Amino acid sequence: MIAYNPKEWFSQIMRFHKADTVRKLAPTMSILAGITLLVVVLETHFFHISPDSKLAKTSVMYSILGFVISLLLVFRTNTAYERWWDGRKLWGALTNCSRNLAIKIHAIVQNEEEQKHLIQLVIHFPFALKNHLRNAATMNESELAELYQITELKNKKHVPLQISSEFYDRIIALNRNGTINSEQLLLINQEVQQWMEICGGCERIRNTPIPFSYSAFLKKFIFIYVVTLPFTYGPVLGYYAIPIVTFIFYVLASLELIAEEIENPFGSDANDLPLDEIAKNIRNSVETINDRSGGSK
Repeated sequence: MIAYNPKEWFSQIMRFHKADTVRKLAPTMSILAGITLLVVVLETHFFHISPDSKLAKTSVMYSILGFVISLLLVFRTNTAYERWWDGRKLWGALTNCSRNLAIKIHAIVQNEEEQKHLIQLVIHFPFALKNHLRNAATMNESELAELYQITELKNKKHVPLQISSEFYDRIIALNRNGTINSEQLLLINQEVQQWMEICGGCERIRNTPIPFSYSAFLKKFIFIYVVTLPFTYGPVLGYYAIPIVTFIFYVLASLELIAEEIENPFGSDANDLPLDEIAKNIRNSVETINDRSGGSK
């Protein structure tokens, strides 16, 4: 995720980063500028279409269509941002859940070895969830090796589920042998139950993209709208239509690109959620709680 100061207007205007839509749209903008140039030359020098022609007067229709596209894009970007913010709230809940769980384990579990093992599971769950959401096949090998050392993982399939299952097995075993009582088990269970709820919420966002028909229609609408603009504005604006049409395409297509990038906030794009940083912050918080009195009571 890009860190920036929202109050620094000039630096943001002049800054071009790898996620900037200008870089992504530059080839298409160049092609569109060439098409507009060709249309203006044909209309001006070959067909001699005047600004008072019926073709030029269709600009009223394009004004209405532009308003319709704006409404569709507002809905599109708002929906994408809601998904992004929903993902951030889920990871915020995971941060609070992990801290509370670490505090309860530190206070309740007396066995130093079991306490250490449970704390390690709490630390590694966010990293496992991060890699699961990004695709378990690309899981960081060092993180995976560390997980294999402290857990009973059998494979790379749904590592967060395996960690949660092992955590439950251990606290149930502690309850059965009398190390923790039923009330303490219920206290710990409240936090552990949130793990799968948070995981399920993140999977819902990742596995449910914007309906294809809506996304495809919007792209087609923008493409047809912009490609046909030169035929209307060419006779009126002449060669000024080239930068104007190109800029209109840049604005409309940029909004669609931004929405596409943030609608799945768990990836590695520049504007996605900083899951690595959040997972490290959870680890630091949990380790601080565990080290408060030397890792055990």
